[in-house]
Amino acid sequence: MPHDTYTGAVTPGGPSDVRRLTGATIRKMAVSPMHNNVYLLTCEQTGAQLLIDAADDAQRCLALVREGTGRLDHLVTTHQHWDHVRALAEVAEATGARTYAGAEDADALPVPPDVELHDADSITVGDLRLDVIHLRGHTPGGVALAYADPSGHTHLFTGDSLFPGGVGNTKLPGQSFASLYADVVTRVFDRFGDDTWFYPGHGDDSTLGAERPHLEEWRLRGW
Repeated sequence: MPHDTYTGAVTPGGPSDVRRLTGATIRKMAVSPMHNNVYLLTCEQTGAQLLIDAADDAQRCLALVREGTGRLDHLVTTHQHWDHVRALAEVAEATGARTYAGAEDADALPVPPDVELHDADSITVGDLRLDVIHLRGHTPGGVALAYADPSGHTHLFTGDSLFPGGVGNTKLPGQSFASLYADVVTRVFDRFGDDTWFYPGHGDDSTLGAERPHLEEWRLRGW
């Protein structure tokens, strides 16, 4: 992994944490009492930027954009839940960014996405490419985004589908642990290596290598 001071530990109202990669920068901040994470990915060559989950506090989200290059080209919502979309309309209107969300979640959003995402789609951010991974079970249209940096490391933004210690909540009506667990195993753990760093929708980050030994434990406990 890159040698930098990034830890991924952020708190609402606190500063963003910054990870500098070859040709790209990732900024992470937390908003709201629910500690929602907001991520900004910047292409250093072109200045193009993508924001993941305008969860709350539109002015802070816009300030994060300004911490980068000041422009916002793409605005992705990982899933439909209310706590991840409270600033979506305001940020979209203020920036004119193209909006994206999983096709199965699109109708539930306060802003209909310009682009409905499906598994194996991709989003181009300047010179960067992010691959779309459809993860079903926390919501019908949950998506993760995977960025492979030139060094060969993958950076995976998982929304509320994967956290350190387990998959996302599946206790509410319409959710499915079996579906989410199967997708996380086959579309994430079976595809990416242990050095893959993942960035969840709340709380701290982790790597697939740190979590992989616990997959069977997750399956047995059902969450």
